[in-house]
Amino acid sequence: MSSPGNQERILSIQSHVVSGYVGNKAACFPLQLLGFDVDVVNSVHFSNHTGYTEGFEGDVLQGEQLVKLLDGLERNGLLDNIGHLLTGYIGSESFLLQVIRVLQTLRKHRSVRFVCDPVLGDAGQFYVPRELVKVYREQVIPLANVVTPNQFEVEQLTGISVKTINDALNACASLHKMGPHLVFITSIVLEGDDSIAILASQQAHDGSTQAWRIDSPLLSGQYTGTGDLCAALLLGHTALIQNDLPAAMEKVANTMFAVIQRTNEASSGDGSVSSRELKLIQSKNDIENPPNNFKASRIQ
Repeated sequence: MSSPGNQERILSIQSHVVSGYVGNKAACFPLQLLGFDVDVVNSVHFSNHTGYTEGFEGDVLQGEQLVKLLDGLERNGLLDNIGHLLTGYIGSESFLLQVIRVLQTLRKHRSVRFVCDPVLGDAGQFYVPRELVKVYREQVIPLANVVTPNQFEVEQLTGISVKTINDALNACASLHKMGPHLVFITSIVLEGDDSIAILASQQAHDGSTQAWRIDSPLLSGQYTGTGDLCAALLLGHTALIQNDLPAAMEKVANTMFAVIQRTNEASSGDGSVSSRELKLIQSKNDIENPPNNFKASRIQ
């Protein structure tokens, strides 16, 4: 395991909300608890996430504003020790294309691992313009080391309907061909299953692949920000536990279940959207010391 004191910084480009836990609000606290310094760019600054019934207010960062922030960081030598780029919700093609420029600039200074959460939507619904699918597929994912889609996003990116474990493995193979050596499907419910799975596929330099899955009980309710949390935990634990993907994904899966279970229990009987905000602060101990209830099984 790497020493927290020697870790490289993380640049996280995601959404921000004043109240609640999605985007950077879901990603930064866990990463900091794991010992990482996180530099934050907020792609949007909203009052709350977009699932609230009374709407939201706020501002969207434009591509040229992102470039100015990048220029300021570079002039002051603040990009030199960034070793990881994490991206999440990005709502426009112009901003997404500027994220590519950010990555290219970072990689001028050193080798940077790019963890891309291609936020497109969930449960059959798009959160972003559909044209972003092509941009991710053709321009962004080929530059990524790690990609962390959910089941809906995997299907959109690959054109493969994921109903069985073989479908999921074929979709992972398709994503590997685009570039990333690690594909991590953050949530997947297969036909006939009453559980939810996390699936990881890792491709070696010789082109061979190994895959694992972890199943956990499917809890009731819909919780926003789980994908953002999952991608951040994966970045953190794969950096801390190198060359042992099953051990890293076990920490991710067990932390995720603990947070969602705590949120589920806290929101029981309360139908409000705010009651379903992730209980991250209350889960501090589980983030730092994940339970050991669910194990990874090799499937390929």
